Amino acid sequence: MSRPGRKPKPTLQVVREGNPGHRPVRDGVTLPPTALKEPDWPEWFAGDDDETTYARDTAAELWRRTAPTLSRSMGLVNEQGEVLTDYCVTWARIVQGERSLTRDGVLVESGRADRGRVKNPWTTVLNQYRSHMRSLAGELGLTPSAASRLVRPPVDGGEDDPFD
Repeated sequence: MSRPGRKPKPTLQVVREGNPGHRPVRDGVTLPPTALKEPDWPEWFAGDDDETTYARDTAAELWRRTAPTLSRSMGLVNEQGEVLTDYCVTWARIVQGERSLTRDGVLVESGRADRGRVKNPWTTVLNQYRSHMRSLAGELGLTPSAASRLVRPPVDGGEDDPFD
């Protein structure tokens, strides 16, 4: 059952941003640092056709671009990698859908003589993927609004600094 009110910030985020209200910080579960392991993209995108290969390459490129940054800045570890994998797969599907819309158009033949042209199903699917993408990007701190809430940690050069 969820609690009413704001979603609590992760402990590492409170450390990074500071605690101006001096509220008690709950010690959350601290996962040991483990390297993020890139998924086996052919398992996620089965097939050898050009569209599948392009989607696989798109997901892999986004992973390689974002994984090192999220690992360093947010402490994302391999056990939490499914969120990043889902983010990459969602982005690849959005690209795949946009390519289909460009190729086939917003209106397509329905396949039934009495219906004529109908809205391309990708338009509905893309709206759902984009909504999911926004929630994942917020979870990972990748939206401009989420990034604006992040504050650079103070640099004191101490040995205890978790951001070294």
